[in-house]
Amino acid sequence: MLIANRGEIAVRVNRTCRDLGIETVQVYSEADRDSLAVKLADRAVCIGAPRSSESYLNKALLVQAAVAFKADAVHPGYGFLSENPEFAALCVANGLIWIGPGVDAIRLMGNKAAARAAAAKAGLRTTPGSKGVVHDWNEAASVAEAVGFPLILKASAGGGGRGMRLVSDGSGMKDAFAQAQAEAQAAFGDSALYVEKFLTRVRHVEVQVLGDETTVLHLGERDCSTQRRNQKLVEETPAPGLDDGMRREMCEAAARLAQSVGYTSAGTVEFIVDEAAPAFYFMEMNTRIQVEHPVTEMVTGLDLVAAQIRIAAGDGVGIAQRDIASRGHSIECRINAEDPSDNFRPSPGTVTAYRCPGGPGVRVDSQLFQGYAIPPYYDSLIGKVIAWGATRDEALRRMQRALGEMCIEGVTTTIPFHRKLLRDRAFTGPSMYTRYIEQEFLAAAAP
Repeated sequence: MLIANRGEIAVRVNRTCRDLGIETVQVYSEADRDSLAVKLADRAVCIGAPRSSESYLNKALLVQAAVAFKADAVHPGYGFLSENPEFAALCVANGLIWIGPGVDAIRLMGNKAAARAAAAKAGLRTTPGSKGVVHDWNEAASVAEAVGFPLILKASAGGGGRGMRLVSDGSGMKDAFAQAQAEAQAAFGDSALYVEKFLTRVRHVEVQVLGDETTVLHLGERDCSTQRRNQKLVEETPAPGLDDGMRREMCEAAARLAQSVGYTSAGTVEFIVDEAAPAFYFMEMNTRIQVEHPVTEMVTGLDLVAAQIRIAAGDGVGIAQRDIASRGHSIECRINAEDPSDNFRPSPGTVTAYRCPGGPGVRVDSQLFQGYAIPPYYDSLIGKVIAWGATRDEALRRMQRALGEMCIEGVTTTIPFHRKLLRDRAFTGPSMYTRYIEQEFLAAAAP
């Protein structure tokens, strides 16, 4: 299998392949020559210069490498080309097995406006907004007249907070539309936008699904409400304080949507929850493995990467919905090479010392080792700490222990930020919402 990615997800895929007896070919840029993923792989090949556009985003080079090394399959990880239907199609056209959903499902759900329409057709609630893409700011303003302010402009081809702008009133529409359109074009090569009503105080809850040609299962939900600038910081399962009836309805809705679009492999259906209503609304579907998949693995005992591989090989999901049982509580903290005291400025550099935490209920997914040079060209995520406990309180205590043990020297990281956050009253209770970090937690810490 060729692993068309880098960092901790490449390490993660390498390890599962080792467990399954599958030989790996690890691609790397010149900046990642000495990475842990390269060290763990059976074979490795340099595919270009450090910049992503010249290496990890070069579709032709990746496929050439897979063919040259006689790989049977390609695993795209997350980010980069993992949700790119043209790359998936190119792999298939060259006789390679794509570890992920079919090209049609990637294309449909990757278009956020089309995905909203598919969700509505499957009976899911969507937030009030445009029925499809809006072509100019005047059309967006017309939608605003119908649904009211505030509203949010979103890139139809995007995600991860890029190509998004919050609009509070009509006076800001023209500039916000131009900015969101330009950012969407730069990030995704597609400037199309759609409009959603902005709900001011919501939670972000997502459902893990797993499907083959005949069956779609749900593996429970994850709460991803702890965010900064639409980037997730902490994820956990089960979602604290969520009504059991809503939990069940949300999971069933996610599986129904995936079934309706013929979804295979692992995927995630994301919702926003308006507890004041109370109601939940479809937001988007991610057609890949998620950064936060380990929390689901910790409570279900399943290996989601192995499941992806089995499904792609034609073996199916291999289990029924009744076989899936969630046990205990799991929390994940994303560790980034960033300086929280300086507006989370990236902090690349050489890791001069590294101590990895352990003990009962603790898992670490990371590419770090002493002497590793964190390059400045990519996302600042350098690892994830995952803690499991029989209860949420136990999982929180174990996470605090793990973060206290963890030592990364030579670069600045978000570990101190997480340690402080996990003691915050809003986090330890079920009152977290998506803008809490920016509006309350960081605001309270500001001088």
